[in-house]
Amino acid sequence: MMRRSLELTLCMAVAAVLGACGDDERGGGETTGAGGAGAASASGGGAGAGDAGSGAATPGSPAHAGGGPAAGNPDGSCAVPAEAQAADTSSPTTVIGDGTPESCTSEAVVAAVAGGGVITFDCGPDPITITLEETAKIFNDTGPEIVIDGGGLVTLSGGGERRILYMNTCDEAQVWTTPSCDNQDHPRLTVQNLTFIEGDSTGDDDEGGGAIFAQGGRLKVVNSRFFNNACDPTGPDLGGAGIRAFMQYEGLPLYVVNSTFGGAEGYGNACANGGGISSIGVSWTVINSLFSHNRALGSGGNPAEAGTPGGGSGGAIYNDGDTMTLTLCGTRIERNEVNAYGSAIFFVSNDHTGNIVIDRSVITGNVGGSWYPTYPQISNHDDTPISVTDSTIE
Repeated sequence: MMRRSLELTLCMAVAAVLGACGDDERGGGETTGAGGAGAASASGGGAGAGDAGSGAATPGSPAHAGGGPAAGNPDGSCAVPAEAQAADTSSPTTVIGDGTPESCTSEAVVAAVAGGGVITFDCGPDPITITLEETAKIFNDTGPEIVIDGGGLVTLSGGGERRILYMNTCDEAQVWTTPSCDNQDHPRLTVQNLTFIEGDSTGDDDEGGGAIFAQGGRLKVVNSRFFNNACDPTGPDLGGAGIRAFMQYEGLPLYVVNSTFGGAEGYGNACANGGGISSIGVSWTVINSLFSHNRALGSGGNPAEAGTPGGGSGGAIYNDGDTMTLTLCGTRIERNEVNAYGSAIFFVSNDHTGNIVIDRSVITGNVGGSWYPTYPQISNHDDTPISVTDSTIE
């Protein structure tokens, strides 16, 4: 049973959504044990990755400075659809800083995010880390388009004490803007050319989302990096040390483009489930991105086995809910770890709908777990359609 602790009264539609997120994760007799079926490499029929054809990554993305693995999979070559590319920031609403590092403060970031619009930084020519003294929160009436662009120089840190960024269309404290907070098209938040480090939502709620929590509206992540973020280490259904997402408008995909979660030893993210990203009822399209060295720390799965705290699934990616799609193109998932299921990907559709599309991607060397009925390192119901083209899964 999914745990929720939002301290507000949600509309009936929200309750319906949450009620659909359930405990049918292992499928009983479907479990096959570690190794399962699958092949060292696979290619076959199917549609590939939708709009993501051959081509280059997002044009014009600045290189990140300041150390750590680069943003994105260097071998990714999938084209990026127009709606998934970086937002135009040529006319910012707010520029944080006056050209000096001292002017780029936690207070300035929190105020700018609360004000919405297009936000850029002018902190000088050198890389800078801004440690937030409180979580930066989106207000739902400040959009509809909200962009936060770090220009490849800015790192936002939670200091190991707090979540970095929060958006929730159903949180009354952040202003309700429509009668259907569970399915509204705004805010449309883009985070790009940023690094998120040491975000930590442990003990904050029962949701997860160490760096970013996003419920409702739309979220897009472009050319960004997530290092050493964390959320509660145990629990059957919380997750997403990097990103935790719910209720994207009309079921449209949450895009992650040319981004890195972990990327090298010592940089990985960790949570009960979904060391990189986690969601309930959300479709994802992940293009030219890298997930490595992330960990799902829980044990006992969902529902938690007797005598366990629950969790431990989805080393890189944890998807639960009803109809949803996970599309990977030009993406590499390697050296992630779990204690329960899905060392690379955990994908469970409770109503046995939805599908996985893997195109021009590599899934290799992920460690631990069991229940791999179709391919190694991917936990799913055995009736979940999985289209694999020009990819390696071993």
